Amino acid sequence: MRRREFIGLLGGAALAVPDFSGAQERVPKIGMLSGYSESDPAGQASVVAFREGLKQLGWVEGRNVHVETRWAAADTALLQQFAKELVAIQPDLILSANTPTTAALLQQTRTIPIVFANVSDPVGDGFLASLARPGGNVTGFSNMEASMAGKWVELLKEIAPSVTKVTAMFNPDSSPGRGAYFLGPMQSAAASFGLQVVAAPVGDKATIESVLAELARQPDGGLIVTSDIFLIGHRVEITSLAARHRIPAIYPFRMFAEVGGLVSYGSDLIDNYRRAAAYADRILKGGKPNELPVQAPVKFELVVNLKTARALNISVPLPIQQRANEMIE
Repeated sequence: MRRREFIGLLGGAALAVPDFSGAQERVPKIGMLSGYSESDPAGQASVVAFREGLKQLGWVEGRNVHVETRWAAADTALLQQFAKELVAIQPDLILSANTPTTAALLQQTRTIPIVFANVSDPVGDGFLASLARPGGNVTGFSNMEASMAGKWVELLKEIAPSVTKVTAMFNPDSSPGRGAYFLGPMQSAAASFGLQVVAAPVGDKATIESVLAELARQPDGGLIVTSDIFLIGHRVEITSLAARHRIPAIYPFRMFAEVGGLVSYGSDLIDNYRRAAAYADRILKGGKPNELPVQAPVKFELVVNLKTARALNISVPLPIQQRANEMIE
């Protein structure tokens, strides 16, 4: 072997010598507490959207970030258990899905940064001082202003003019303000149409069935399902029962219309998970939650299920058809 080639090999070997010092770059860790069940397509879509948002900002799971996910399935006991588990692993931040998950996490930590994806009334529920200046360890994205309840009433009256009584369904344990957040604006809007609003708190499948059966026995009744992770988890049962009892109903999110709900109007929940990745990026780079204002939703969707409308013998008014983002055949 020539001397010059031998020296070159030695130089290459020197470059290839591994570092046995034990030094290793730390990979940031994100905890994620979901209110969905792991089998729920909406829950999976939210996780995918968040991860895609992270990837666009240079955070690739398995390479330079680790995401630890827990699925609470709107179960109070699981919420508490998983909140404790996520705090125990001391992540750099925790992504919280909604109002109940955020409440559970704040019971466990006031230091680890928390970014919520979909909370309607973070100030009213005591999570932070103000939308512009959160003032603590939590910030994020709102998904629904209380005034949306008035729009639901208008939509219900527009698509079913004969309705005189509105049943408002919510779960006090998972709805913002235990239901009061939407009930006030709903009652104000209903009064302008001469409608009566009946509060219908539910907490299990049996109660849901009872409420809808009672509504079916009353003439000219309509249903409004409010923004609530418990109701989202039972959307198939609720929309099926409403169709069976021939009840005109308005729902808060497109996932209800996709499984047979008559009309849905509300924000794009999945979009907020993509946006949440931007706050996660800023916190991982040294930002503080109290420096990041709560942001309002930017995408809203009106979805009409024409198949359900035909089954209910409802003719969807042209103005609603023209405003709809999607008409499901």
